[in-house]
Amino acid sequence: MELPNSARAVVIGGGVAGCSVAYHLARLGWSEVILVEQHELTEGTTWHSAGFVGQLRSTVTQTKMIMYSAGLYPELAELTGMDPGWHGVGGLRLATTPERVEESLRLAGAGETYGLGLSMLSGAEAKEMLPLLDVRDVRAALWLPGDGWLDPALLARALAAGAEKLGVRIFTGTRVTGLDVVGGEVSGVRLALGAEEWSVQADTVVIAAGAASGRVGRLAGVDIPVVPIKHQYVVTEPFDVPSSMPTVRDPDNIVYFREEGGGILVGGYIRTPEIWDTGNPLEEPRTLFEADMPKFQESWESAARRVPALGRTGIVKVVHGPEAFTPDGEFLLGETAVRGLWTAAGFCVHGLAAAGGVGKIMAEWIVDGSPEYDVFGMDLRRFGGHARSSSWARAKALDSYSKYYDIVYPGEERTAARPLRRSPAWVRHAELGAEFGEKSGWERVNWFESNAGPSPEAGEAPEGGAVLEARETREAEGGREAEGGREVRPAGWAGRIWSPAIRQECLATRDAAGLFDQTSFSKLEISGHQALMRLQRVCAGQLDRPPGSIVYTQLLNERGGIEADLTVTRLAEDRFRLVTGTAFGVHDAAWLRGHGLDVRDVTSAHACYCLWGPRALDILGTLSDDDLTFGYMRAREISVGNVPVLAQRVTFVGEFGWELYCPSEYGLTLWDALMEAGTPYGMRPAGYRAIDSMRLEKGYRVWGMDITPETTPVEAGLGFAVAKDKDFLGRSALEAAARRARRDQPGGQDGTDAPAGPPDRLQGADGPARRLACLVLDDPRQVCLAGEPVRLGGEPASRVTSGGYGHRVERSIAYAYLPAGTAPGDRAEVGVTGTWVGATVVAEPLYDPASDRIRHLPA
Repeated sequence: MELPNSARAVVIGGGVAGCSVAYHLARLGWSEVILVEQHELTEGTTWHSAGFVGQLRSTVTQTKMIMYSAGLYPELAELTGMDPGWHGVGGLRLATTPERVEESLRLAGAGETYGLGLSMLSGAEAKEMLPLLDVRDVRAALWLPGDGWLDPALLARALAAGAEKLGVRIFTGTRVTGLDVVGGEVSGVRLALGAEEWSVQADTVVIAAGAASGRVGRLAGVDIPVVPIKHQYVVTEPFDVPSSMPTVRDPDNIVYFREEGGGILVGGYIRTPEIWDTGNPLEEPRTLFEADMPKFQESWESAARRVPALGRTGIVKVVHGPEAFTPDGEFLLGETAVRGLWTAAGFCVHGLAAAGGVGKIMAEWIVDGSPEYDVFGMDLRRFGGHARSSSWARAKALDSYSKYYDIVYPGEERTAARPLRRSPAWVRHAELGAEFGEKSGWERVNWFESNAGPSPEAGEAPEGGAVLEARETREAEGGREAEGGREVRPAGWAGRIWSPAIRQECLATRDAAGLFDQTSFSKLEISGHQALMRLQRVCAGQLDRPPGSIVYTQLLNERGGIEADLTVTRLAEDRFRLVTGTAFGVHDAAWLRGHGLDVRDVTSAHACYCLWGPRALDILGTLSDDDLTFGYMRAREISVGNVPVLAQRVTFVGEFGWELYCPSEYGLTLWDALMEAGTPYGMRPAGYRAIDSMRLEKGYRVWGMDITPETTPVEAGLGFAVAKDKDFLGRSALEAAARRARRDQPGGQDGTDAPAGPPDRLQGADGPARRLACLVLDDPRQVCLAGEPVRLGGEPASRVTSGGYGHRVERSIAYAYLPAGTAPGDRAEVGVTGTWVGATVVAEPLYDPASDRIRHLPA
């Protein structure tokens, strides 16, 4: 079969990922798709996979992907007549410590929200299911009947056969020698087929080359941070193990096993992993390394304790091969910095399970512009420029592998390859005992341990009258102090990574002021005579406002889902600054560029400190002679001491104040000036945990949790941010949803022939079928961390998108999407680590519902 001179898409890599992408592109109607593989199909990393399929994962999207994959296998068998190698034997996940039992309970709660049939078993019940097990130390076992394992070669071949049935052409023995890039866009692939060289023109190329993906990416000058790590498993001689044996994971003992040929396949994650240090990974087919049994000893001994029969059984095969890991242990999917050049790589041992979902996501992304699921956690663009450093990627990947089976507590911070990116004020934060977290390489303050002492009202700050007024205001608003003014540590996981300093920082911000370093904000600038016109198209909010205006808005996809959530400041007639989350800058900039905007990332050019609280005006007034009384959602150039500052009257905590931006070289000077001026007023430096507590009280949404590409502004309660007087990307989808809602109402009408109504009709008759709702838990010590199941009337209804404790209102708060008919006062139950806690749906926001503290000058 002769290679064509052109193709609509070229997929590089003949493993399960590449075959799945090709299959799904063809299924979406793309013709002229070719797949090239330098060896034979599956001979890179797919062929030696252990094949475990565990449907319940740590993220919503991965779970959906694997559930989709499981549903794909019957379709493949019907289309191709080939067995995809699926063994639906179920799976056991063992827990031998109290902490692992808690993790299992949280996983079980998450499983309910996905509709997975699962159950918690005792050790004895697990042994009844699998008599081979020694369960004397097993406290509990999670049984997932939908789990199993796959034969990797059979799956890849079934996917390849399905792709060929739909018109995909597959070329094996074909090596990629170059990628052609013109004007920042991919234009073709250079190939070698034996001694013959060939060029294929294509404006869509997908790199799915496993551990070799980084090398292939470099042919186009892009960085794909894949780190090949050696991974080992063994297979024993047969000893009458039934083929119906469920898969078993024993994470406390870093081992997993399943049946293989009447014996048992045993694998594990060693604590001292080794990188495959080569410049040309997978150059040879079916690459394996020498057996390293001393390194495998801990996993083997763990397996022999769990299955005593293994101690009397010989090992007949050792498989020690390369696996493609990533810096954070998540997949690498999406478009690279070169337009039209995509990647699907870095599957970190569990890619086989999600292969079908990977193909679905990638094909939808390429064909439709965005996938059905929220994939930011797997998006290649979640990393910044530092990801091109091989030393950084290696350090992070080794850390990720070595802790693969460790319990990951929400809020837990890893220390590998840190510190990297630091604010100008970092040195001051360290002096104040900051507890640092990391995001996108930035060192950010979670809290200041120096704040763990008494609240400002117990101190000797000279502004005693203000403290008294604040206390009186709080009492008038019905506030109360927990346990006589001292915070009680939250129960369970929420109390593991916690400090009383968080509460003190919230109270200081409420009663006096808090100073927050948010230099890590991603800052993007767009300018030029077409800047307004093009931004108007991609932003759902109305941006045609005078210079100095700030607009809170969303970027929507064609389905009306929220691709980004940000503020836009109009600095001049033809110049705008967009501020988005720390980790979202690369993603958001790529989205904007993809829609024709010229974006400049100015994140590192500006420090940003947020001064919020009722004494903020007094504090800044001691440092500036400028008029500081300009209105809410307005920006103005001022001087703070000797420092030029752009002051933006906006807040994410629900208190009066500003975001203060200055050139980075002034950053340390500005921090010192603000600290010196604010301390006499009771101001405290504060961190991100306090911000998260206060934003929950105000109902401020967080992208990636409360709002995602799968949710619309109307569902999320953000309809107020949608312009009523302009067109924008995603408006048609919102209007279509509104028409469906009107049609589905009793006595409603189709409305198809009616002219499109103005955006104030986007909500339809009674709005969308679900809405983001605020819940207050009955027990304030039970605090949600996201992902907990929610029941209404005893029936599964939703999952918590985000949660925490509100220190100003003394309530445990959670948010979840609930049926639209749910109203304040309705009762619900939330599953917090296996305990069902009563909760009440409440009107939001809980704190300062009229927003008087934000919009008006402090009294």
